[in-house]
Amino acid sequence: MTNRIGNKDIAQQRSKSEKARIKASNIASEAEKKAIAKAKYRNAVKNQPQPAGPAA
Repeated sequence: MTNRIGNKDIAQQRSKSEKARIKASNIASEAEKKAIAKAKYRNAVKNQPQPAGPAA
């Protein structure tokens, strides 16, 4: 649930520009996550387990 102000949700109080900014930042963060995941598996050999990461 979203937080409430009186009998309205906070989301209802957001301006169009704020909603657009939030949407743009969400899209950007998803694109960043996708790029990281793609880079992680780019050179992987199919049907073989992933090699273990560097031992710390």
